[in-house]
Amino acid sequence: MLFTDRADAGQRLAEALRPMAKDDPVVLGLPRGGVPVAFHVARELGAALDVIVVRKLGVPYHPELAFGALGEGGVRVINDDVVRRGGVSATDIASVERAEEAELRRRAQAFRGGRPRIPLAGRTVIVVDDGIATGATALAACEVARAQGAARVVLAVPVGPPDAAARLGGQVDELVCLSTPYGFSAVGEWYRDFGQTPDEEVVALLVRATAASRTAPAAAVEVRVEAGGVTLPGELTEAGDGGALVVFAHGSGSSRHSPRNRSVATALNRAGLGTLLFDLLTPAEEADRANVFDIETLAGRLVDAAAWVQRRTPVPVGVFGASTGAAAALRAAAAVGTERGSGIGAVVSRGGRPDLAGDCLGDVRAPTLLIVGGDDTQVLELNRQAQAHLRCENRLDVVAGATHLFEEPGALDEVAGLAQEWFLRHLGARSV
Repeated sequence: MLFTDRADAGQRLAEALRPMAKDDPVVLGLPRGGVPVAFHVARELGAALDVIVVRKLGVPYHPELAFGALGEGGVRVINDDVVRRGGVSATDIASVERAEEAELRRRAQAFRGGRPRIPLAGRTVIVVDDGIATGATALAACEVARAQGAARVVLAVPVGPPDAAARLGGQVDELVCLSTPYGFSAVGEWYRDFGQTPDEEVVALLVRATAASRTAPAAAVEVRVEAGGVTLPGELTEAGDGGALVVFAHGSGSSRHSPRNRSVATALNRAGLGTLLFDLLTPAEEADRANVFDIETLAGRLVDAAAWVQRRTPVPVGVFGASTGAAAALRAAAAVGTERGSGIGAVVSRGGRPDLAGDCLGDVRAPTLLIVGGDDTQVLELNRQAQAHLRCENRLDVVAGATHLFEEPGALDEVAGLAQEWFLRHLGARSV
C-alpha cells in the first residue's frame, strides 16, 4: 500500500478507526511527522487532537538503548529490567532525566504555545504516527499515555514492518496498522511525498484543530457569596461539559483578581469545569495582617462558599488553593468530607503551605495534589513534610525549574494541566 502523503495516510487510517468515534477518543499525534496524520484522523472522527511529547531515557554509555521515558505532568516510565541489566545507577537516572525534562518542556511549550494539554484520565486514546520502524518511540508514547490515566490505548499507524507490528500489538490495547509489507526498510519509501514536517506546521495544525473543536465556556458573572457571616464578592463561571466546579482559595496578600489563579481558572473553564474566584476576606479584615494567616477562619469561609455553590449549582466541588489558601482548602476538606452535595471532592495546592493546616491533615479524605516549583526549595520541603501526614490519595508533583510564583515560561501552563487532569479524574466529570 502506497500513500500519497501524510494527509492521505490520515484519511485512510481514519476509515479504519471510524468505529471508535463513538468512544469520544482523544487523538495524540507524535511530533513531528505523526501530527499531520493525526490531524486528519481527529477531523474525520470528530475527536480532540493534541500532541504527545515524550523523551526516551537512554542508557548513558548506550543512548539508543532506552531504560524508560518521560512524559508531561511528571510522568516517568522506567524499565527496571534494563536498569538492572545495564547497571544504570540512581545518579545516572537523575542526570539523564534532568537533561531530557528540560527538552520535554521546551518542545511542549513550542508546540502548544501555552495551551494546556488535553486530560487523558479515563479516556480512550489513539496514539498516531506516520509509521513505525522499530516502534520504540511509539511504544514509549503509549506507555506515557497510560501513565497519564488513559483507560484504553490504541496505537494507529499507516505502515510498519511485520515483526515490529506483531511485537507492539501485544503491548497496547489495540494496534491498527494498515500495511505491514515484508519488504519494509524505511517508513518514507511507502509515501510518494514524505517531506519533513516543520515545527510551524505542527503548531498550525494544533491551532486549527483547537479552533474547530473549542466550545466557548460560559461567561463569568459577578456574585455575592455569603460566608462566615459576611458577604464577599466573587466571579462564578458555571460548569460546562466537565460537570464539576472548582472554588479558588487565594493566598496571603492576594484576592480573586490573582492573575495566576485566573490563568488556571481559564484553563479549567476551557476543559468544561466551572470556577468560583472570590475574596476570602473583606477589605476591613484584610487590614489586619493576622487575619491573612487565620487558617481556621479562611477554612470556614471556604466551607460556606462550597455550600453556597452547591445550593446554586448541584455539581461536585473541588478546591484549588495557593499559598495559605492551600492550608485553608485542606482544613475545609477535612471538616466536610467528600460526600457529593455537601463535601469537597478534590484539592489541588499550587505553591501552597499545607503544613499550616496542622493536625487536620490526617483527616483529609479528598484526593490531594501538591504542586511545587523545583527551585522553591523551602516550600518544597514543607510540602514533603505535610505529605507524610496525609492519609488520603495524594501526589506531590514538582515543576522543574519553577520558583514560588511559577513565573518561568511554561511553568504555570504545567500547573494548569496538572490541576485540570486531577479535577477531571476525581470529581466524577466526563472523563472519568
